[in-house]
Amino acid sequence: MNNPVIQAVRSTYASVAQSGLSGDHAGVQGVAEAFGYSREELASIPAEANMGLSCGNPTAYASLRPGEVVVDLGCGGGLDVFLAAAKVGPSGRVIGIDMTPEMLARARANAAKGNDGKPITNVEFHLATIDRLPLPDAAVDCVISNCVINLAPDKPAVFREIARVLRPGGRLAVSDLVLKKPLPAEIADDVIAYVGCIAGAISVDEYRRGLFEAGFAEVEVLDTGADLNAYAQVENSSGCCSAPSSSACCSTPALISIRNTAPTAGGATSGTCEVDSTDLHGGLRNLLSRYDVNEYAASARVFAVKPL
Repeated sequence: MNNPVIQAVRSTYASVAQSGLSGDHAGVQGVAEAFGYSREELASIPAEANMGLSCGNPTAYASLRPGEVVVDLGCGGGLDVFLAAAKVGPSGRVIGIDMTPEMLARARANAAKGNDGKPITNVEFHLATIDRLPLPDAAVDCVISNCVINLAPDKPAVFREIARVLRPGGRLAVSDLVLKKPLPAEIADDVIAYVGCIAGAISVDEYRRGLFEAGFAEVEVLDTGADLNAYAQVENSSGCCSAPSSSACCSTPALISIRNTAPTAGGATSGTCEVDSTDLHGGLRNLLSRYDVNEYAASARVFAVKPL
């Protein structure tokens, strides 16, 4: 895919997957707890599944039941996949979708490792973008996602895909970032901020409208009130929503600005991204140091149902 924004996202999260960050780091553990995970939950999964990339805990309100089929969009190292797998049990199945091979390699290694030497077997992982899911129609009971839909350039396509794969009566339970008010141009037009999960976020009204237009009912988008500055607890993080005080460890070049990068027919994009040799997360840290992130964005709990 020739979309430069997607390329930037993929390369950055490949670096995260290879960074060595895990739940064994106090800062990573602190971020997960700040966004709703209990210490007991985090102790029940491989530490390498948690890289401090969450903005909520969708498994906490997805009402998962034994025997259900669940899909996690943008599964990363498998944190929510493994928590969901415990809830649906051996008769259920959890499918992780991610577009970054390095993340999927980490997730599969975590599944093989499991806990106490017992592999997690009711899970599977697929390489794909979340606007083109490799799943049949009406095959899934619940779709979850955690701070990933904001990264998708074509969110209406993502919402339509979710509706397509859900069975009638199936549900969506997502944690994501939403905008409280329009971003300053300096942030809105910057690929660094996009990869950092801010510039790609949409408003609560846009989120609701997009889900309704995709055919969902009972749509709720609720601000959790979580403090996005929790990300500052993680050092050497190249992950989602990096805070001003986080530092960088990845060698990805900074992508300075978005210019006409809307998708065209065939998945390509018009326009280009300017590229600079400046460190990606140093650039993001510098950008965000001039703004209070909580003033513009919020962690949201999103829930919707596909009508019968």
